[in-house]
Amino acid sequence: MSQLLLDEMFSGIIAEQLRAKGHDVLAAVADPALAGLADDQILAHATAASRALVTANIKDFILLDARYRAASQAHAGLILVSAKTFPQDRTFTGAIISALSALLDQPSQIQPGQVLFLPRR
Repeated sequence: MSQLLLDEMFSGIIAEQLRAKGHDVLAAVADPALAGLADDQILAHATAASRALVTANIKDFILLDARYRAASQAHAGLILVSAKTFPQDRTFTGAIISALSALLDQPSQIQPGQVLFLPRR
């Protein structure tokens, strides 16, 4: 079963709702040790905890992914959330919960080193 860590731009409500559906999801905003960490540190933490990282910070994390690949390292997975696919409006939280839940319900789990854009459901 895939485990997720939500980067700090995502509300803790998203993690709570996904946990209520039986998924293992943590939110950086709910953990004082993770709030405010630099991008490379949050990815390293997620990797050490075997959690795929969900982030909307595509530009910076694509570069970090390239750094991991160049060093022949694998993170636990990156799930990128595009602002074009998920506009920041009143439907944002519900749409993210729905899309992540659908992704986590699939039998093909997120693989180490995998990078994917979250599809809208």
